Amino acid sequence: MSIGSKIFLLEDDLSLNETLVDFFEESGYIVTSEIDGLEAESTLYEKKFDLILLDVNVLNLNGFELLHSIREFGVKTPVVFITARDTIEDIERGFGQGAEDYIKKPFSLKELKIRVEAILKRYNKESNFIKITSECQFNRESGEIISKGVTEKLSNKEAKLLELFLLHPNEILSHEVIFNQVWEYDETPSDSSLRTYIKNLRKVLPKESIESIKKRGYRYIGRE
Repeated sequence: MSIGSKIFLLEDDLSLNETLVDFFEESGYIVTSEIDGLEAESTLYEKKFDLILLDVNVLNLNGFELLHSIREFGVKTPVVFITARDTIEDIERGFGQGAEDYIKKPFSLKELKIRVEAILKRYNKESNFIKITSECQFNRESGEIISKGVTEKLSNKEAKLLELFLLHPNEILSHEVIFNQVWEYDETPSDSSLRTYIKNLRKVLPKESIESIKKRGYRYIGRE
Protein backbone atom coordinates (compact mmCIF):
# COMPACT_ATOMS: atom_id res chain seq x y z
CA MET A 1 0.00 0.00 0.00
CA SER A 2 1.21 3.53 -0.76
CA ILE A 3 1.49 5.60 2.38
CA GLY A 4 -1.01 8.44 2.36
CA SER A 5 -2.98 7.31 -0.70
CA LYS A 6 -6.10 9.46 -1.03
CA ILE A 7 -9.48 7.74 -1.30
CA PHE A 8 -12.76 9.47 -2.09
CA LEU A 9 -15.94 7.77 -0.86
CA LEU A 10 -19.53 8.43 -1.92
CA GLU A 11 -21.89 6.48 0.36
CA ASP A 12 -25.23 7.76 1.67
CA ASP A 13 -25.65 5.11 4.37
CA LEU A 14 -24.22 7.11 7.26
CA SER A 15 -23.28 4.06 9.30
CA LEU A 16 -21.48 2.35 6.42
CA ASN A 17 -19.87 5.65 5.42
CA GLU A 18 -18.42 6.06 8.91
CA THR A 19 -17.33 2.41 9.05
CA LEU A 20 -15.49 2.65 5.73
CA VAL A 21 -13.82 5.94 6.61
CA ASP A 22 -12.60 4.57 9.95
CA PHE A 23 -11.45 1.30 8.40
CA PHE A 24 -9.39 2.85 5.62
CA GLU A 25 -7.95 5.60 7.81
CA GLU A 26 -6.81 3.00 10.32
CA SER A 27 -5.15 1.21 7.39
CA GLY A 28 -3.11 4.30 6.54
CA TYR A 29 -5.25 5.95 3.87
CA ILE A 30 -6.50 9.52 3.75
CA VAL A 31 -10.26 9.48 3.16
CA THR A 32 -12.69 12.17 2.03
CA SER A 33 -16.36 11.22 2.00
CA GLU A 34 -19.69 12.59 0.83
CA ILE A 35 -23.30 11.36 0.97
CA ASP A 36 -24.69 13.49 -1.86
CA GLY A 37 -23.90 13.00 -5.57
CA LEU A 38 -23.75 16.69 -6.45
CA GLU A 39 -21.49 17.45 -3.49
CA ALA A 40 -19.30 14.55 -4.58
CA GLU A 41 -19.13 15.92 -8.13
CA SER A 42 -17.97 19.30 -6.85
CA THR A 43 -15.28 17.71 -4.68
CA LEU A 44 -13.99 15.49 -7.48
CA TYR A 45 -13.76 18.47 -9.84
CA GLU A 46 -11.68 20.41 -7.32
CA LYS A 47 -9.41 17.79 -5.73
CA LYS A 48 -7.27 14.86 -6.87
CA PHE A 49 -7.55 11.36 -5.42
CA ASP A 50 -5.81 8.04 -5.96
CA LEU A 51 -9.01 5.98 -5.96
CA ILE A 52 -12.76 6.62 -5.88
CA LEU A 53 -15.41 4.42 -4.19
CA LEU A 54 -18.94 5.08 -5.44
CA ASP A 55 -22.33 3.95 -4.24
CA VAL A 56 -24.99 4.15 -6.96
CA ASN A 57 -28.29 5.00 -5.25
CA VAL A 58 -27.48 8.38 -3.67
CA LEU A 59 -29.15 11.80 -3.58
CA ASN A 60 -29.29 14.22 -6.53
CA LEU A 61 -26.73 12.53 -8.81
CA ASN A 62 -26.37 8.75 -8.78
CA GLY A 63 -23.05 6.97 -9.00
CA PHE A 64 -23.39 6.07 -12.68
CA GLU A 65 -24.19 9.67 -13.59
CA LEU A 66 -21.33 10.91 -11.44
CA LEU A 67 -18.80 8.63 -13.10
CA HIS A 68 -19.97 9.75 -16.54
CA SER A 69 -19.67 13.39 -15.45
CA ILE A 70 -16.14 13.16 -14.04
CA ARG A 71 -14.90 11.14 -17.04
CA GLU A 72 -16.28 13.85 -19.32
CA PHE A 73 -14.45 16.39 -17.18
CA GLY A 74 -11.20 14.47 -17.67
CA VAL A 75 -10.86 12.75 -14.28
CA LYS A 76 -9.10 9.42 -14.93
CA THR A 77 -8.85 8.25 -11.32
CA PRO A 78 -9.72 4.53 -10.93
CA VAL A 79 -13.29 3.94 -9.70
CA VAL A 80 -14.81 1.06 -7.74
CA PHE A 81 -18.58 0.76 -7.40
CA ILE A 82 -19.87 -0.46 -4.04
CA THR A 83 -23.61 -1.00 -4.40
CA ALA A 84 -26.60 -3.22 -3.73
CA ARG A 85 -27.58 -2.96 -7.40
CA ASP A 86 -26.48 -6.29 -8.74
CA THR A 87 -28.25 -6.94 -12.03
CA ILE A 88 -26.14 -7.85 -15.05
CA GLU A 89 -27.30 -4.60 -16.68
CA ASP A 90 -26.05 -2.55 -13.74
CA ILE A 91 -22.69 -4.34 -13.67
CA GLU A 92 -22.35 -3.96 -17.44
CA ARG A 93 -23.15 -0.24 -17.16
CA GLY A 94 -20.60 0.25 -14.39
CA PHE A 95 -17.75 -1.39 -16.27
CA GLY A 96 -18.89 0.17 -19.53
CA GLN A 97 -18.45 3.64 -18.08
CA GLY A 98 -14.87 2.88 -17.07
CA ALA A 99 -15.03 1.47 -13.53
CA GLU A 100 -12.13 -0.72 -12.43
CA ASP A 101 -14.26 -2.94 -10.21
CA TYR A 102 -17.86 -3.52 -9.11
CA ILE A 103 -18.48 -4.91 -5.62
CA LYS A 104 -21.95 -5.97 -4.53
CA LYS A 105 -23.25 -5.25 -1.04
CA PRO A 106 -22.94 -6.68 1.50
CA PHE A 107 -19.18 -7.13 1.21
CA SER A 108 -16.26 -7.93 3.47
CA LEU A 109 -14.12 -4.96 4.48
CA LYS A 110 -11.03 -7.10 4.08
CA GLU A 111 -12.04 -8.09 0.54
CA LEU A 112 -12.68 -4.46 -0.37
CA LYS A 113 -9.26 -3.49 0.97
CA ILE A 114 -7.58 -6.28 -1.03
CA ARG A 115 -9.27 -5.08 -4.22
CA VAL A 116 -8.40 -1.43 -3.50
CA GLU A 117 -4.75 -2.26 -2.85
CA ALA A 118 -4.53 -4.36 -6.02
CA ILE A 119 -5.86 -1.47 -8.11
CA LEU A 120 -3.56 1.08 -6.49
CA LYS A 121 -0.57 -1.20 -6.96
CA ARG A 122 -1.41 -1.63 -10.64
CA TYR A 123 -1.75 2.11 -11.18
CA ASN A 124 1.29 3.01 -9.07
CA LYS A 125 3.61 0.80 -11.11
CA GLU A 126 3.64 3.57 -13.67
CA SER A 127 4.31 6.28 -11.09
CA ASN A 128 7.02 4.93 -8.80
CA PHE A 129 9.14 8.00 -9.44
CA ILE A 130 8.12 11.31 -7.86
CA LYS A 131 9.78 14.48 -9.06
CA ILE A 132 11.51 16.57 -6.39
CA THR A 133 13.27 19.04 -8.70
CA SER A 134 14.20 19.03 -12.38
CA GLU A 135 17.41 17.19 -11.44
CA CYS A 136 16.19 15.11 -8.50
CA GLN A 137 13.55 12.41 -8.07
CA PHE A 138 12.40 9.91 -5.48
CA ASN A 139 11.90 6.21 -6.23
CA ARG A 140 9.03 5.33 -3.90
CA GLU A 141 9.47 1.60 -4.53
CA SER A 142 13.17 1.37 -3.65
CA GLY A 143 13.24 4.26 -1.17
CA GLU A 144 16.04 6.04 -3.02
CA ILE A 145 16.67 9.65 -3.99
CA ILE A 146 18.38 10.01 -7.38
CA SER A 147 20.08 13.34 -8.00
CA LYS A 148 22.40 14.02 -10.95
CA GLY A 149 23.12 10.32 -11.28
CA VAL A 150 23.91 9.87 -7.58
CA THR A 151 21.67 7.54 -5.55
CA GLU A 152 20.97 8.07 -1.85
CA LYS A 153 19.32 5.16 -0.04
CA LEU A 154 16.91 6.20 2.70
CA SER A 155 15.91 4.21 5.76
CA ASN A 156 12.43 2.72 5.77
CA LYS A 157 11.00 5.46 8.00
CA GLU A 158 12.75 8.23 6.07
CA ALA A 159 11.38 6.89 2.79
CA LYS A 160 7.83 6.68 4.16
CA LEU A 161 8.10 10.18 5.58
CA LEU A 162 9.46 11.63 2.33
CA GLU A 163 6.70 9.95 0.31
CA LEU A 164 4.10 11.43 2.64
CA PHE A 165 5.61 14.91 2.19
CA LEU A 166 5.83 14.58 -1.58
CA LEU A 167 2.21 13.44 -1.85
CA HIS A 168 1.09 16.46 0.21
CA PRO A 169 3.26 19.40 -0.90
CA ASN A 170 2.72 22.72 0.85
CA GLU A 171 0.35 21.14 3.39
CA ILE A 172 0.99 21.32 7.14
CA LEU A 173 1.21 17.76 8.46
CA SER A 174 0.73 17.44 12.21
CA HIS A 175 2.83 15.09 14.30
CA GLU A 176 -0.27 12.93 14.80
CA VAL A 177 -0.86 12.57 11.06
CA ILE A 178 2.79 11.72 10.45
CA PHE A 179 2.86 9.19 13.27
CA ASN A 180 -0.30 7.49 11.96
CA GLN A 181 1.02 7.29 8.41
CA VAL A 182 4.69 6.44 8.96
CA TRP A 183 4.79 4.31 12.11
CA GLU A 184 3.26 0.83 12.32
CA TYR A 185 0.39 0.22 14.74
CA ASP A 186 2.62 -1.76 17.14
CA GLU A 187 5.40 0.85 17.19
CA THR A 188 5.70 3.74 19.64
CA PRO A 189 6.49 7.00 17.86
CA SER A 190 8.25 9.94 19.50
CA ASP A 191 8.93 13.56 18.68
CA SER A 192 12.67 13.05 19.07
CA SER A 193 12.80 10.21 16.55
CA LEU A 194 10.69 12.25 14.12
CA ARG A 195 13.11 15.18 14.47
CA THR A 196 15.98 12.82 13.65
CA TYR A 197 14.29 11.60 10.46
CA ILE A 198 13.49 15.20 9.47
CA LYS A 199 17.14 16.18 10.06
CA ASN A 200 18.35 13.31 7.87
CA LEU A 201 15.95 14.23 5.06
CA ARG A 202 17.06 17.85 5.14
CA LYS A 203 20.61 16.69 4.43
CA VAL A 204 19.63 15.11 1.11
CA LEU A 205 16.84 17.43 -0.04
CA PRO A 206 17.17 20.90 -1.56
CA LYS A 207 17.81 23.60 1.03
CA GLU A 208 14.80 24.66 3.13
CA SER A 209 12.52 22.00 1.63
CA ILE A 210 11.02 21.01 5.00
CA GLU A 211 9.61 23.79 7.15
CA SER A 212 8.93 23.44 10.88
CA ILE A 213 5.61 25.01 11.90
CA LYS A 214 5.71 25.71 15.65
CA LYS A 215 3.16 23.66 17.61
CA ARG A 216 1.52 22.49 14.37
CA GLY A 217 3.89 20.14 12.55
CA TYR A 218 5.94 20.20 9.35
CA ARG A 219 5.40 21.36 5.79
CA TYR A 220 7.23 20.24 2.66
CA ILE A 221 7.74 23.13 0.26
CA GLY A 222 7.15 21.81 -3.24
CA ARG A 223 9.36 23.36 -5.92
CA GLU A 224 9.94 22.85 -9.62
